[in-house]
Amino acid sequence: MINKFAERLRELRIEKGLKQSDVAQELGLSSSAIAKYEQGKNEPCLDLVIKTAEFFEVTTDYILGVDKSFI
Repeated sequence: MINKFAERLRELRIEKGLKQSDVAQELGLSSSAIAKYEQGKNEPCLDLVIKTAEFFEVTTDYILGVDKSFI
């Protein structure tokens, strides 16, 4: 299974020209935690999904890769 959160987190970070440490500081995490999320080694909790979506100004559906055509 493809981890869409990992893909979207990395894509959004790069689009904004941010380093992992920038995102980590904003979300109250360590840089290594962001790296693990981007590598798909860790799964985010619901609070982190919401916080990340708010930070990047996207929907939680988008950051999770939800395809509404299946709903």
